[in-house]
Amino acid sequence: MTKPPNRPLTLRDVSEASGVSEMTVSRVLRNRGDVSEATRQKVLLAAKRMGYVPNKIAGALASQRVNLVAVIIPSMSNMVFPEVMTGISRVLETSPLQPVVGVTDYQPEKEEKVLYEMLSWRPSGVIIAGLEHSDASRAMLEASGIPVVEIMDTDGTPIDSAVGISHRRAGREMGRAILRAGYRKIGFLGTRLGADHRARKRFEGFTEALAKNGIEIADTEFYTSGSALGKGREMTEAMIKRRPDLDCLYYSNDIVGAGGLLWLMEQGYDIPGKLGLAGFNDVELLKGLPKKLATMDSCRVEIGSRAAEIILERVETPDMPPAGKVELSPKINFGDTLRMG
Repeated sequence: MTKPPNRPLTLRDVSEASGVSEMTVSRVLRNRGDVSEATRQKVLLAAKRMGYVPNKIAGALASQRVNLVAVIIPSMSNMVFPEVMTGISRVLETSPLQPVVGVTDYQPEKEEKVLYEMLSWRPSGVIIAGLEHSDASRAMLEASGIPVVEIMDTDGTPIDSAVGISHRRAGREMGRAILRAGYRKIGFLGTRLGADHRARKRFEGFTEALAKNGIEIADTEFYTSGSALGKGREMTEAMIKRRPDLDCLYYSNDIVGAGGLLWLMEQGYDIPGKLGLAGFNDVELLKGLPKKLATMDSCRVEIGSRAAEIILERVETPDMPPAGKVELSPKINFGDTLRMG
């Protein structure tokens, strides 16, 4: 079964794919009426494979769209995403469009649920974090018939448009900077890399840069719960006690890096002379630390602004083609914790 481009799927499409009547499809999707379990499963499977999402406003609005932009992010406790939301809100505040936020907690199954509910209200566009999605989420996004902008990452193929940075490139650039500064025994501390795809890509780029210079990561320390200063202190203490010979620590984000910096300063370490430190994100809140952590700006506000601009342009000009990839260029801020190479 195929459908014309930029047209949302309908009950008829699901009816044709499942081989049952539109009325039966409607009963199954509304969980009403007397329908056999076999038929119900056939309809649900067809709908899921196609990426069909029921239209909760069908018949209520002539346009079949509401002036909402679904913004789907993994976390609000992570300081990164409120800054992305700032960029989105600044662009949309003078337009009829309003952002509505859904949070996935980095869980693919939760992303499916949030996406399903948001698309059922027929928003005018979707801004969603990351390029990695489950098959069901990807099917829903592809079948939505609305502009979709995947944000934060450009290391992959977008469904429609993407705005972000190359995390592999960010990791490589930080690796090269650390090597130029003369550090050689380097530890990595950060989130477990399975769920956080962007942290994994930075780690891959970082280790690639080191390997090209004959250097291997000397030690690693991973955590699974949310980022926090306390977690950074705990991980840094564990690594330093295990490997006191290390001369540089690279953190997957600034929050755990700041915790490590505070612990090391309490222990009297010479930073950056004896031990260099670097993080990622250039979080504004941490600029009051006794030493400025070396980091890399991930262009968060700019990512949000550009994503919202793409949605707005596509809504105002429906025939406009997708923007493709919009890759921004982060810059290293050496702060006070890396020697200048």
